[in-house]
Amino acid sequence: MIHILVTILDLGGTFVFAISGAAAGVKHRLDVFGVMVLAFAAGNVGGMTRDLLIGAVPPAAIANLSYVGVSILAGFAVFFWYPIIARLNHPVLWSDAVGLGFFAVAGTQKALAYGVEPMMAALLGMLTGIGGGMLRDVLVLEIPIVLRSDLYALAALAAASVVTTGHVLHLSPIAAAIAGFVLCFGLRYMAINHGWHLPTVSPPRD
Repeated sequence: MIHILVTILDLGGTFVFAISGAAAGVKHRLDVFGVMVLAFAAGNVGGMTRDLLIGAVPPAAIANLSYVGVSILAGFAVFFWYPIIARLNHPVLWSDAVGLGFFAVAGTQKALAYGVEPMMAALLGMLTGIGGGMLRDVLVLEIPIVLRSDLYALAALAAASVVTTGHVLHLSPIAAAIAGFVLCFGLRYMAINHGWHLPTVSPPRD
């Protein structure tokens, strides 16, 4: 049950994060190869890092061709139909929000399944969620979203904490996953639409 749930969430997160990576590539006028590289990086780096840290080797993104296929599918879809996708308000941000929720939940569930202690499992879930987006932003020479004032890493950590709490209380993994995803997406929604953010420091004037 847990293996199937993690795989479904992982592939879902891979697809939507790959969309965000490909959209960023098209926005920065990369060629088709560059778009595919960004799609794969955004969709898989977080999960690959998690798998290496918990000893799940080779990482699922390498061992299972489904991850590559999903990334390529998302990349081509964005490359050829970007004008349609661009009609959405902030397509990168919204696909990123969905992928963040999927990956935070899936990363935590997989870490728990490999016997990782709940607190560290939550941190690995957060890492799974933010890893691909960080590399995507770095590759297009932008400051990663996670380092800005928006609720991003905190949203992923909140979702991961819900999953670990459900695990400790022996609640249904599916119910915990749904609750974690809803919380993560809700926080990102408020950050994107209503400007919720963590405190920042204003630099002193000269």
